Amino acid sequence: MNWTKKIHLKALTILSAGLLAVSSGGAAAPVHAAPAGAGDHGLLKQLQAKYLAAEETPLSFNDLAFLSADTGRAAGKGFMIGTSDGGSHFQKIYEGQWNFRQISFPDNVHGWALASVQEQNGAYLIGTSDGGKTWKRISESQVGFERIAFTDSKHGFGYVRAFTYYTEDGGRSWSQIKTPANTRGAEFTSRNNGWAVVVAPGEGYRVMKTTDGGSTWKLALKSAFAYPEYGQVYAKGDQVYALLYGGSGMSQTSYSLYASGNQGKSWTRVIAQETAGGGPAPGSGSALLKKGPASGRPGNMQLAGSSTAFLAGYSPAGEQVAVGRTVNAGKQWSNLPAIAGYEARISFPDSKAGWMAVKGADTSSLYATKDGGMTWTEKFAFKGKSQ
Repeated sequence: MNWTKKIHLKALTILSAGLLAVSSGGAAAPVHAAPAGAGDHGLLKQLQAKYLAAEETPLSFNDLAFLSADTGRAAGKGFMIGTSDGGSHFQKIYEGQWNFRQISFPDNVHGWALASVQEQNGAYLIGTSDGGKTWKRISESQVGFERIAFTDSKHGFGYVRAFTYYTEDGGRSWSQIKTPANTRGAEFTSRNNGWAVVVAPGEGYRVMKTTDGGSTWKLALKSAFAYPEYGQVYAKGDQVYALLYGGSGMSQTSYSLYASGNQGKSWTRVIAQETAGGGPAPGSGSALLKKGPASGRPGNMQLAGSSTAFLAGYSPAGEQVAVGRTVNAGKQWSNLPAIAGYEARISFPDSKAGWMAVKGADTSSLYATKDGGMTWTEKFAFKGKSQ
């Protein structure tokens, strides 16, 4: 097996040496329900008031991560909050300098984040070993990762559009996984098993698969028409989804979603959304639907169980957010009812229970669903001065 040699952060072109943020001990996670009547939304009024004193806009959620229907976290500029009772109570977990861009919590204790120092453009890789109460820099300088995904307290992946990196020590050192030339997005479910969206100039695009850690790649899906600007693969068990992004313009994005329920042996083109602002949808062939959820831009996907998957969608011009859903690995697809909002990000710990962070004109809210996205209940909201 041709694995690349482990190198420290400072040896990577996009990273520099840092301190390990994950301790060997396991501190108790801070996300616990407050006594009834003592942990309602008023607990966070001070945090909101302090922010609104200096800013016109409300605090805003950038990402969320839920381990179950009851337990999870949401974070944004300078804060992280959490619940362990399905949103009946929330508590402030963290307040400080970090502007959380993306968070990854494989358990209720260990977590990692891409975060900037307030308004800085670049992001650092930071980690916590007490559920998010305290954070330490793992990288001393800013990193180039666009996305991270940790599978347990030590193992994880860091992604840029063309390259993938792997860590076995909580992010202190990383090894590069070999991906095909002209990769425009990759996803690994384990060190050996991964997927890549590859552009073949003049020929179209390919979705490639590896089962030996990147030593060899095999063709899983191809098209000779309208190759994507970039792609994102989501995989879990037998389910695989290739989300291919076309052009963007006028608050619109063209995209295609392909689904496989047999690890890439066969595919269904689920969504092919072309727009006036974004042009044609990448790929070719007939699709089940010509529009995605909220008829807008695609957000993130979440895979649950053996055959259920969700895709967030949002339309800034239409002021709507929604999720699309399949319960049979993409053979059928439903765009579920929309709610008001400009942008959305989802976290589904199972096939029925899910959470959605929604940004509005002057609000940022957390919604929960118990019926797989058919209906949503607002559980928490930061509101601006006009609300």
